[in-house]
Amino acid sequence: MRTVRLTDPSRADPWVGGVREVMLTVLYPARSVHGFPRAPQLTPAEAREFAGLAPHVRPGLPHPGTVDWGAVLTHGHVGAPPLPGRRPVLVYSPGGGDSRTLGTTLGENLASHGRVVVLVDHPGDASQVELPTGLRTTVLTGPPDPATFRTMTDTRTADLRLVLDRLGSLPLARVMDTRRIGLYGHSAGGTAAVYAARDDRRVGAVVNMEGFLDLYPLPTGFDRPLLLLRTDGFDGSARIECSWADLPGRRGLLPDANHWAFTDYGSLVPRLQASGLVTATARTALVGAGDPAVTRAEVRRRVGSFFARHLS
Repeated sequence: MRTVRLTDPSRADPWVGGVREVMLTVLYPARSVHGFPRAPQLTPAEAREFAGLAPHVRPGLPHPGTVDWGAVLTHGHVGAPPLPGRRPVLVYSPGGGDSRTLGTTLGENLASHGRVVVLVDHPGDASQVELPTGLRTTVLTGPPDPATFRTMTDTRTADLRLVLDRLGSLPLARVMDTRRIGLYGHSAGGTAAVYAARDDRRVGAVVNMEGFLDLYPLPTGFDRPLLLLRTDGFDGSARIECSWADLPGRRGLLPDANHWAFTDYGSLVPRLQASGLVTATARTALVGAGDPAVTRAEVRRRVGSFFARHLS
């Protein structure tokens, strides 16, 4: 894995002003990982900040001082040389209030099957993100109002298009096949992924994991392959179904799951419950009561097979 910063001089950051900047994690098949350290899920600064933010961003998560979030290691090895060959590129946008690191589990799985996966942070609404210019924390203090959600979506859509524009100049561009690009996202990230693909012919396939699509109308006959996934426990299910009603594409339902089962919370929260740090009620509200291994495998299977079919 590698970490990349992008700036967009043509856009002002809507939350704090100044030039818009985003952070990326790029995951890819490595030729060798010998001598290259495993990356933590969060940097030390991010981990300290998230420890205080966690129960406010996601009610039910443990209070500060009970979890060492910085001790969680990923399977990515920092700076390892890439395996030769050009591979499909998948770009991920996380849910509102979440950082890109919460898409690590699925991203690593997709990369392990021969793709380059780009996890995108959206500073301002992400819980926390460490930039070269300093640590940014979320402006959200609860569910966004309609105006804030519109700003989030517009900003995220522009961020994703910035990433698409810059793929050819990233350090790992030589292993990216930019004729085969997919977008996927969770919640607000799923919303942004669909809207970013709406008028961008570079995108060949899209996965929306429980993101509303009633902010802007989509063209009649949206003609890119589209996978729409949702859980049976999400309290916004009625709005989801209404906003997806006229769209083509495949649909999937995760049983015994809830909204954040698509993210790394699906792995972390059940373990925190087993340690007595999360209640059963909080677990169900966050990720559902189902077996996390079953849910995780189903998400991997559905998303992986969809992109394999349409970006082969």
